[in-house]
Amino acid sequence: MVVLTGAGISTESGIPDFRGPNGVWTKDPKAERMSDIRYYMSDPEVRRLSWRSRLDHPAWGAKPNAGHRALAELERKGRLHLLVTQNIDGLHQAAGTSPDILVEIHGTMREVVCMRCGERAPMERALERVRAGEEDPPCRSCGGILKSATISFGQSLVASDLERAMAGAAAADVLLAVGTSLGVYPAAGMVPVALSGGARLAILNAEPTPFDADASAVLRRPIGEVLPELVGLV
Repeated sequence: MVVLTGAGISTESGIPDFRGPNGVWTKDPKAERMSDIRYYMSDPEVRRLSWRSRLDHPAWGAKPNAGHRALAELERKGRLHLLVTQNIDGLHQAAGTSPDILVEIHGTMREVVCMRCGERAPMERALERVRAGEEDPPCRSCGGILKSATISFGQSLVASDLERAMAGAAAADVLLAVGTSLGVYPAAGMVPVALSGGARLAILNAEPTPFDADASAVLRRPIGEVLPELVGLV
């Protein structure tokens, strides 16, 4: 089994999604600018807003929910080959999923990266500087622009991560899509790859997706209820 997760699996941990009825971008379309690399690199005000947003991000106080824990249990049962997540919150690791089978295809908010020299460091160090009064802290090594180690709009995915995700989809017997709209590519491209390889598709998501008609099962119930039940049957 290969699993692809999106923002919906973390909403029960108190982290809002982006495109849902109560999503971050639905409520405040201007917030989407902070996720666009063009605006982030060219506009100091966007970076200042981004740093303030990072300080208050709900992920810092969030805990893994029953959905995250169920997928960790699926791995312990020896049935989970690969878990690809579009989330940047680190909750799969916190729930016990092994880094060996995890692909954070959109990066992680737990680290920062310098856009000039590529140096990475824990996010908390940069946030301490913001709390101390630096509105847009530069890289201490080269003076370059710091950014969360996430993939923004306009940036390419890490090639090795994408290759691993697609290879996993091609080899899957079952692809389970959890809490994702399946509308963001290239991650959503895992679905046609898996189907072409003969995999069965199961979708667990609150809203319809473009691949519902191709799925063997479509479930609309809360993720934290359904995933533990499914894993319990394995």
